[in-house]
Formats: sequence, structure tokens, C-alpha cells
Amino acid sequence: MDDSRHAHPAGHRPARRALALAIAAGLVVSCSAQAPSDSGTTPDRPANGSALSLGDATDRGDARGTLPVPEEATAEAVESLPAVPASRSKVALARQIDAVGATLRDPHATATDLQRAGEFQQLAVRTLAAKPTAFRRQVTTRLRPGPAAATRNEVQADRVLHAMTTPEESLPSGWRIVQPPPPGELLGYYRRAQRRTGVHWTYLAAIHLVETRMGRIRGVSSAGAHGPMQFLPSTWDIYGAGGDINDYRDAILAAARLLKANGAPGDMSEALWHYNPSDYYVRAVTEHARAMQRSISAYRGYWHWRVLYSHVRGTYVLPVGYPKRQAELVRDR
Repeated sequence: MDDSRHAHPAGHRPARRALALAIAAGLVVSCSAQAPSDSGTTPDRPANGSALSLGDATDRGDARGTLPVPEEATAEAVESLPAVPASRSKVALARQIDAVGATLRDPHATATDLQRAGEFQQLAVRTLAAKPTAFRRQVTTRLRPGPAAATRNEVQADRVLHAMTTPEESLPSGWRIVQPPPPGELLGYYRRAQRRTGVHWTYLAAIHLVETRMGRIRGVSSAGAHGPMQFLPSTWDIYGAGGDINDYRDAILAAARLLKANGAPGDMSEALWHYNPSDYYVRAVTEHARAMQRSISAYRGYWHWRVLYSHVRGTYVLPVGYPKRQAELVRDR
């Protein structure tokens, strides 16, 4: 993420430039965030924040209905996945992506299975994005139409963000990696912001994913950007409505206000460009949002995506608990 931007006020249109991002994930700064302090249960906050509420979402992404039960049992398939995706066999990689997708679509999947599926999905997207076009096509054509389209969205997002990435010579010293709020809680905040502003919740979730991995990274950027949605204090004064820049709910609402002030929901590309003046950024956020619009299960996976960091030695996973917990180098098969 480029420290020169972060949520520009309406009317301010700085020169376009590439961003220095972490690996294919889109952030190099983080937040100093705390969980929201609401009490009680409201329509904007699921009663059981520990589980993703899917009662009003479909696998087609229209934010209504219920998820279909997948055709096959998935727990055994997910448990049998290797540590990293297949990188040479198109057939094996397609089968692994299918197993992951089926788990994410399964409303009865356990928390452990969802975590395993989401983390593996992220690595599979990374693997596929690095392959030639012919290899990618031969993998996605082996998937069902819906999962294939979502996978293409995810791969395109990864590719444009990776193109903006410069490997670093050292691991980040000012970051702390923490567990974000539960997916159902965040989903409530995104949908509340949609009801208030008309900005579709999937764009807010995609920004949150790209900016701070749903709030996993804590820290302050060199430009002084704060919080889970990465606002400069001067911009927060315009859109924060007196809230807390480090509060997830307040920050998500502020992001929706900024987008609306700059053309959303009618012109999302323009609005996203004002959030981060990079065509790459706009495309990456849009592709992730489209994947979630195709299927709420994409959000289920994204919530489990970890912080991947581009280093000259390779890609590192920064686990929850970093820096006390050691970064782990991803080994390709």
C-alpha cells in the first residue's frame, strides 16, 4: 500500500502511481485497532458473532436466500490437502480448488475445516496466478462454472497486486498480527454501511481485505495512516463522523461515506480510485468484490486469508502473534 494516499477527500485527485504492496494481498501498513464496543444484539450485529451468518445470502451473491449444500462430503477432502497446492499438475490443482470451494460453500463445515480451506485457497490462488495463461485456463476449465468464475476473479486480483509488489530485504519490524473480529460480526458492519450509503457490502469487505487483511495487521504507516480501513487523520476528520479511527464499525462506515462522496454506488471505479489512486488497486478490489457477489462463500474464504509478505527469499506467512511468533517461509511443491 502506498503511504502517500489512503482515502483522499472528494475533489482531490493526486498523480497516479504504483503502490508498494505486500505480496499479492495489497498492504504494507496496518492498523492499531480494537474490537467494537457495542453491547446487545441488533440487526447489524449477529447474535452469535463467532460464526458467519449466512441466512440471508446465496451462492450467487445476491445477498438473499440460503447457501446450497454441496454435492459431496468435504471434510475428508480438506483434511487430505497437502501443506501447499500442487504446482505442476493441472488436474491435481483443480481437484484441490474444488475441495476447498465445496467446503466454503458447506453451511455445516466446521470452523477448523473453514480455516483450512480458506488458508489453502489463498495459496492456491497465489500458485495459479504465477502460472502461464494456458495453465490457468486448463485448471479453471476443470472447475464448475461458478467456482471457475470466482477463481478467475481472485487470480486477476492477485496478479495485479503482485505486479505492484517489490520484495523486501527484511521482515516488517513495526507490525503486529492479530486475530480480527469474527466474520459474522464484520459482515454485519459491512451490511449496515450498505444500508446507510448504498455502497455494496462486498466492496467494503474487499477494501478491508486488501488494506489490512480484515484487520489482522496493526501498526501505523509512515504517512500516518491508521485503523483497519487505513485513514489519514485529516481524511478521517471529514468522513469519520466523530467515531474512532481504530474501531472496525466506525472505520467501515467512514469508508462507505468516502466512497459515496466520490461517486458510489453509481461509479465504483471512480470512488475506489479516490480511496487509493491506482488503477491496479481499483481492479484488485473490484475483482475481489465480484468474487463475493458471485458467492458469499468467497467471503468465508477471504476471512481466513493470512498475511503473506514478499521477501527476497520468498513469500513469508506472518502468523497471528507475529512478531512473537516467527514468520514462516512458504515452500512450493
